[in-house]
Amino acid sequence: MRPVENGTQPSLRRVLGVPDGVAVLVGITIGAGIFTTPQIIARYQSSFSEIIVFWILAGFFVFIGGLIYAELGTRLPNTGGEYVYLHRAFGPFIGFLFGWAQLFIIRTSPAAGLSLAAADYIGHFIPLHGMAHTGVALGIIAFIGVLNYVGIRQASVFQNLTTIIKVVGLLALVIAGLIQLTDHPSLLGTRAEPTAELGPVGNIGALMMLVLFSYIGWDRVGYLAGEMKNPRRTIPPTMIYGLAVIFLLYLSANFIYHATLGMEGVRASKIVASDVATILFGPIGAGFVSLLVIISCIGSINGTSMAAPRVYYAMARDRLFFRWLDYVHPRFRTPSRAVLAHCGWAVVILLVRQNFQDIVAGMTFAILIFYVMTTLALFKLRRNGVGENDCFRVPMYPYLPALYLLLLVALIGVRGFFEWQNSLKDLAFIATGLPFALVWARRHRNQG
Repeated sequence: MRPVENGTQPSLRRVLGVPDGVAVLVGITIGAGIFTTPQIIARYQSSFSEIIVFWILAGFFVFIGGLIYAELGTRLPNTGGEYVYLHRAFGPFIGFLFGWAQLFIIRTSPAAGLSLAAADYIGHFIPLHGMAHTGVALGIIAFIGVLNYVGIRQASVFQNLTTIIKVVGLLALVIAGLIQLTDHPSLLGTRAEPTAELGPVGNIGALMMLVLFSYIGWDRVGYLAGEMKNPRRTIPPTMIYGLAVIFLLYLSANFIYHATLGMEGVRASKIVASDVATILFGPIGAGFVSLLVIISCIGSINGTSMAAPRVYYAMARDRLFFRWLDYVHPRFRTPSRAVLAHCGWAVVILLVRQNFQDIVAGMTFAILIFYVMTTLALFKLRRNGVGENDCFRVPMYPYLPALYLLLLVALIGVRGFFEWQNSLKDLAFIATGLPFALVWARRHRNQG
């Protein structure tokens, strides 16, 4: 029997403000990306000046996306984020397909992958091998699951704390690195020919996928709209302030990496931030960075676990998913079953794949496809006048959204052409939801 409160199902608590929103955005986005992708990105270009251009372009690209999501989130300020926008714009079939991809690849894969990355760095302090390593990763997912099960406020406080630590930690690394570099020769101007073999255009496409992977996370703020005190006043400043913090931190971190190690050194590194800290500060620096990465990964898992289950809950509430997910815990006022489903599938992915790179492969490609759909939803919803009239509106409409859409299509096309085999695998995974989408969409229509 569904729990009741005054004769109705209990509602989600509206307790989140702008600081909480910024903490979620920054906390999700700054995961392992800035610590794991720069050394791979260095293979695709020959100098820091070329690489930093793409980080700046990606930041501009993501900022436009943030403006689009700010309008959508205030136009339709309901729990569920992109699912809500796609469902209202294109109907239950597309809405379901989005939610399917969220649960089975896009949002649960990072939880599995980041828990393994955190366990790797915990191994810096305590040797972990085999089942012990896997057990620690599973323990991290379980901890985050319990935290989100018992309350959004508890999860939010933890998110705020980990976000402050990771931001302050990255700033400390950058500032201390700049001071230390006055006594070290800068290697910022060094060059090395690209080692990747996809050609100029293919290299750019692969590089941008990695850069965008590091930025992914900003889009999940709208998932929590149903638990914000005032979504129309919370979402726009959350996007602007949060993305500005991330942009500045990412540019600064790349500067320190390349100034300390140079192109060849960055390219040869497996743990670039730790290697930089070791050179600048010795073993204590490596320990500091390892702790920072652990906190960063766990905070990102928590942020996603705060946001993603709201999609499954919203789908079930609309009768587009398993009915038992349409449940708010009577005491904790959280979508507790959706939280359990999210963490449970993350555990399955972790146990089946057990490799960070395998787990996150293709995730960015899949997300970009739904970014396209979400941008098209903006055009349709605005044209039809759907949603709140006093919502935030994207400036320079329709030109900025159109530019964003063209860049998305270009990135998908480049990746699809130069890495067509991997792209087909990613598309096939999303396509597994098609028969289920047909069934649930038909049920949804029959129920009125």
